[in-house]
Amino acid sequence: MNWWMALTGLGVGTVVGMTGMGGGALMTPILVLFFNVPPMAAVSNDLVASAVMKPVGAGVHLRRGTVNKRLVYWLMLGSVPAAFSGVLLARWLGSGETVEHVIKTALGIALLLAAGSMIAKAYLQMRERVQGGRPLDDDALSIRIRPVPTVIVGVVGGVVVGITSVGSGSLMIIALLLLYPTLKAGSLVGTDLVQAVPLVFSAALAHIIFGDFEFGMTATLLIGSIPGVYIGARFSSQVSGGLVRRALLVVLLASGLQMLGVSVAVTGITVLLATVLGPLAWMWVRKVNGLPPLARLEPQEAPVGQ
Repeated sequence: MNWWMALTGLGVGTVVGMTGMGGGALMTPILVLFFNVPPMAAVSNDLVASAVMKPVGAGVHLRRGTVNKRLVYWLMLGSVPAAFSGVLLARWLGSGETVEHVIKTALGIALLLAAGSMIAKAYLQMRERVQGGRPLDDDALSIRIRPVPTVIVGVVGGVVVGITSVGSGSLMIIALLLLYPTLKAGSLVGTDLVQAVPLVFSAALAHIIFGDFEFGMTATLLIGSIPGVYIGARFSSQVSGGLVRRALLVVLLASGLQMLGVSVAVTGITVLLATVLGPLAWMWVRKVNGLPPLARLEPQEAPVGQ
């Protein structure tokens, strides 16, 4: 067994436990960039591992009642067949270096989109706080479902996840935020996590049948990631989730650029500029929206939606 890979699973699982994000967006590029795993094999094994871990978090939200089951239904109509089809699409492109290059490029684009979605999510949440008195929907009965755009979100998200393993918790949650801006944060996260279970299962099944699934690699990842998720969840209240998300954003940016074949020098300069200028830009955005530049200067309130 590769203990370094198991430790990687532990680290990624801890990040997922603390922030609820970062599974496919971290694990797949790490397998490709640091363990020289072919992109198709990395996607296949990451998705199968995710199929084992996803139901744990989904069960928690189901017990808490923070799941809009009607939304899950309409998302599944699009995402489940699309995820399976995404794998077939990747296989239809061919085999060998051609398909590996296509998957690597698609993965790079998905990682950059995931990084952008994290910024968009943070901005939308900030706007929600600024608007303060806006009513939020509490449950499945109080929200008006938009079937057609919801199914389309499921289809697009399913294809992306099937090909790259990225997007079930980052890209799709942003689309849901835009479609249903009054849905409570807890219900939004719970709904996205529950719909991701059949989505990931569908993609994982297709990768087991048609992909490059290796039982030994997936088992090694799970040996580290399962306890990692538990550890991360236990310490989530003691560690700054915002700090972890900022670090994750930098990692997604660097990984995405590397997947797209950008030179190490250009990647390094880009990451450095993002690290230095990003916080300054965010402080300006907060100030424009009437908030103190630094979050710690705000009056402390009880968390909402937790």
